[in-house]
Amino acid sequence: MRFNFDTRNVVPQIDLRAGHAYPIENRPKRETEPKPEGFGVEIRERPGTMSNSTDQNDDGKDRQFVTALARGLEILRAFKPGDGGLGNQELAERTNLPKPTISRLTYTLTTLGYLTLEESTGLYQLGPSVLSLGYSFLSNLDIRARARPLMQQMANDVDAAISLGTRDRLEMLYLETCRGDGALTLRLDVGSRIPIAETAMGRAFLAGLPADERGYLMERIAHKDPERYSRVKDGVDQAVEDIAAYGFTFSLADWHKDVHAVGVPVIMPDRSAVFALNCGGPSFLLSREKLENDLGPRLVRLAETLTMGGQGFRVVASNS
Repeated sequence: MRFNFDTRNVVPQIDLRAGHAYPIENRPKRETEPKPEGFGVEIRERPGTMSNSTDQNDDGKDRQFVTALARGLEILRAFKPGDGGLGNQELAERTNLPKPTISRLTYTLTTLGYLTLEESTGLYQLGPSVLSLGYSFLSNLDIRARARPLMQQMANDVDAAISLGTRDRLEMLYLETCRGDGALTLRLDVGSRIPIAETAMGRAFLAGLPADERGYLMERIAHKDPERYSRVKDGVDQAVEDIAAYGFTFSLADWHKDVHAVGVPVIMPDRSAVFALNCGGPSFLLSREKLENDLGPRLVRLAETLTMGGQGFRVVASNS
């Protein structure tokens, strides 16, 4: 992530390794505990959830869960923006899969066009078939197409960045972003990932979930980062209260000391899916007063228009 402004200003220290946008001081620590033999990150969504992505499979005993497929997908997920090429050893380290398994998976994925191999270096890169999958997902996402003109209009009006995202495990994934014409804007593009519980977008998303789903995700957050969980939970609890009262919530230097943002959940009328919108930028431009009195209400109206054509759909936190 970067701010596009005068170089005399200090650029926030953001860790972009592995394609994630995290403040240096808050970036997740690499897990050191060994995983079960033959497994990287086991993934499976809890049955009956209205959230939009996958979680880790806790027990690995689901007979419907195809481990070989999950392993192959973990190989694809291991590639992040800016990586260039990855060899089998680095893929094994990133996925916690045995190297012989990595070799078979990379061969298969290369044969199918999901990876390409540079023979001279032995390094793999994502292949054209992956782009085809990603494009199909984005092009078939109706809410993105409907949201973009509304987001661009607001971005032009307020001269700030407006983004739409959804959950991917314990992060928020940017599906669309629009910016105004000003020089001072937050630069996070489609595909960027940000923490779910410390950002305005992520908190808004969590607040829009039914209480049991939100509780399940908070348990996973607690398991991942127990030392910081108490502070993280306080922020999410406050977000639930904020959205119940105002329709929007804040992240005021909680994710990064130089970033202020406001977020709103976007709940489909049939409650089949939850997304979130945010509006953010440099803290010296976006005070709490501006977020609360101007940008927050605008973002709520945008979400209402997006979900019900402006027919008065009220965005509220879910406690049921």
